[in-house]
Amino acid sequence: MADRFRVTLAQLNPVVGDLAGNAAQARAAWEEGREAGADLVALPEMFITGYNTQDLVMKPAFHTEAIRQLRALAADCADGPALAIGGPWVEGTELYNAYFICRAGQIASTVLKHHLPNDDVFDEVRVFDSGPLGGPYAVGNTRIGSPVCEDAWYEDVAETLAETGAEFLLVPNGSPYHRGKYETRLNHMVARVVETGLPLLYLNMVGGQDDQVFDGGSFVLNPGGQMAVQLPVFDEMVAHVDMERGADGWRAVPGIFTQHPDAMEQDYRVMVTALRDYCAKTGFGKVLLGLSGGVDSAIVAAIAVDALGSENVRCVMLPSEYTSEHSLEDAKAVAEMLGCHYDYVPISESRAAIAATLAPLFEGRDEDLTEENIQSRLRGLLLMALSNKFGEMLLTTGNKSEVAVGYATIYGDMAGGYNPIKDLYKTRVFEICRWRNAHFRDWMKGPEGAVMPERVISKPPSAELRADQKDSDSLPDYPVLDGILQILVDDDGSIEDCVAAGYDRTDAKKVEHLLYISEYKRFQSAPGARLSKRAFWLDRRYPIVNRFRDPSG
Repeated sequence: MADRFRVTLAQLNPVVGDLAGNAAQARAAWEEGREAGADLVALPEMFITGYNTQDLVMKPAFHTEAIRQLRALAADCADGPALAIGGPWVEGTELYNAYFICRAGQIASTVLKHHLPNDDVFDEVRVFDSGPLGGPYAVGNTRIGSPVCEDAWYEDVAETLAETGAEFLLVPNGSPYHRGKYETRLNHMVARVVETGLPLLYLNMVGGQDDQVFDGGSFVLNPGGQMAVQLPVFDEMVAHVDMERGADGWRAVPGIFTQHPDAMEQDYRVMVTALRDYCAKTGFGKVLLGLSGGVDSAIVAAIAVDALGSENVRCVMLPSEYTSEHSLEDAKAVAEMLGCHYDYVPISESRAAIAATLAPLFEGRDEDLTEENIQSRLRGLLLMALSNKFGEMLLTTGNKSEVAVGYATIYGDMAGGYNPIKDLYKTRVFEICRWRNAHFRDWMKGPEGAVMPERVISKPPSAELRADQKDSDSLPDYPVLDGILQILVDDDGSIEDCVAAGYDRTDAKKVEHLLYISEYKRFQSAPGARLSKRAFWLDRRYPIVNRFRDPSG
């Protein structure tokens, strides 16, 4: 019986729907493993299809082709190590999330996912059937158990595998980022190791898919829970892990150990990765955005440059008579510091023409929010014209605080194809800006050093749609607003919870009202990078028509 077993972990970035491309990635990883003398090459959960497929996987033409690609891949990888890869599987009328072990040119073993997540961004109960508890599979003389992602969050699957002869656990995952997720994963996996006494190899994918970013961070635990291997977060890597059998069973030989960055850097990396992959996977090579001289558009410009390079980012200043001189200076300075293209497109004449057109219809009525929104919608029109003409995707720049309370103009500054800061509260925007000014990493395509003037971060926020306007004219100060939103949105708390935390009841009730009446805007908003467990889309699904208000208020 062999006393050494090499597993190649392929922490890679699949593309949803690119079945042939994902198969090619798997084949390349298998060849790399073969060259390294691997016994088994492992890829993540649902790798052949990409993840998260949502309802696409239920389409018969799709899952039929995915299974055909899997069989072809197995045939291509006949002469060498076993290949383990995730994908869909059909038995009768039932559709499963499965993990396949391919040997000798065919699918030799199939593991069916038992526990289907039905929370946060996952709807697997909707699209998949639950598989039965199963046993381990053999690669040579070694018996391996593979709880598929969520299966490893519960003790029954791992215990069943241990009781039926598994010698170590290989856990394939499609696990997306949110703050604190790595620690949660690690705690669950340590529990499985302690319960079973078996080593555990945790394999995750990387890359962006719509709003989600899969952050990698694959690792290997030895019996007792000691970390033997830790792969980087966010980066693709093919790593070879050596397992050795001793008197007490299998243990992983200590290998690569990558320190993970702090929470601020991880948030920023997620936003950069989300935008980079959204563009790459949808076919956009260039982006543009309106650069106002404010902090939100400045950080979105920095994210875009770090994701795509300055040569692929167009910044457009669209001033009106209400635009301050310092905003003009700051917008131009941001574009220059980032090294990207800068256009200056005044809107005063266009706004006056629209006002003249509407004057007979508006006769006898005072100016109000309507005229402010015309400016925003005019900017949206011009930016979309540039987007259409040059084939550049428009980025929208509303932070989570604004998205939450509707402090944005629908069909105006909300226009765009992606919003990197959609899940970033305003107070966090300030922190991220200061972090980026002070830090540079090799994965950034932008410049070293500061990317925006300090004044952009420190000046009072303003939409500049009327004279002397400040955000605080319409909203509580951002530390107050974000504190209330944290309770109402992220914690699902009540008005009484806000009051107990020290916030004014009137402010809390106002924020709650704005939150509810803005649902229709969020329903029509651009997708954006998910950073928290309560991002606005799949994490939080509220009706648009909703008369409920917290009676405790």
